[in-house]
Amino acid sequence: MLQSLWQKYKKSMLIPSILVISGLLFYFYFSNSDSSHPQEELIETIQPIEEINLIESAEEAVQQQVFVDIKGAVMYPGVYELQSDQRIIDAVQLADGYMENADTQYVNHAQKVQDEMVIYIPIKGEQLGDVSTNLLMLPTESQNKEQKININLADVETLTTLPGIGPSKAQSILSYREENGRFSTIDDLRNVSGIGDKTFEKLKDSITVK
Repeated sequence: MLQSLWQKYKKSMLIPSILVISGLLFYFYFSNSDSSHPQEELIETIQPIEEINLIESAEEAVQQQVFVDIKGAVMYPGVYELQSDQRIIDAVQLADGYMENADTQYVNHAQKVQDEMVIYIPIKGEQLGDVSTNLLMLPTESQNKEQKININLADVETLTTLPGIGPSKAQSILSYREENGRFSTIDDLRNVSGIGDKTFEKLKDSITVK
């Protein structure tokens, strides 16, 4: 009697149990499937952003590259690749430093390099003309027939060759440059004490900052 009842009970519970288990499996399967989609979408979103950042970083690095030709009394003269925020001392180090007979008294090691810049290091006793144009030759200067004076490089003597600039104003230009850094544009020369509009108009066609 009891065995018969047990058999009936098992049969009656079998179908509901199967349904419950099937329902649970169905629920967990689709829950996992749905939860995977946001992760996939997030990965797909992140990947393009990372690729764009890498491309932009590479382009920026290329734009910052400059090539400098260093000549004269260095161990290995030649063309060297630098970054735009590096300075002449970095170019000298790339050339493995100076030769023993190098004359470095007129070299501004702290000056930043520019693309296509030529740096000439003389030997001791070598006679140079205008130091500012013989040690450093920038692209615009070497290609400009009028040879405009670079107010970021010129010394007092060179500056006095400009119209309306005497020794006193030339020294003021150097003092301003030492205190404030390089001139960004020729118009910045107006900020120097003693140089007014009339003086600037006389010399603006004879100067450059590059």
